Amino acid sequence: MVTGVQTCALPISIVTVTPNAADEIRNLREKETDRNGDHLRVYIEKGGCSGMQYGMVFDEERPDDAKAEWHGVTVLVDPFSVDYIRGAVVDFSDALNDGGFKINNPNAKDNCGCGKSFSS
Repeated sequence: MVTGVQTCALPISIVTVTPNAADEIRNLREKETDRNGDHLRVYIEKGGCSGMQYGMVFDEERPDDAKAEWHGVTVLVDPFSVDYIRGAVVDFSDALNDGGFKINNPNAKDNCGCGKSFSS
């Protein structure tokens, strides 16, 4: 088992990826033929039913990104998203009900029922 190694210069982890999520991210990366990069970008944007929403996409690293590696998966976070998502955990479940990627964000004051948006 590969342990999580943070490679960014920030004192606290921005985003942590669980082993289950890392496995699924690697599976998706192998299947994705038209991705923009090999790293997982986790980001926040305005929108969703609670005001802010999560996004994840394969992308290239940018000079101002925070970067960390967890279980063989490199995670990028842009400067805008850092304060909204600091300390969050990305997990994955293949359960029939309520499965998929979940982001547990300690900064979210309210979460939408869908789990894809929040208010800060």
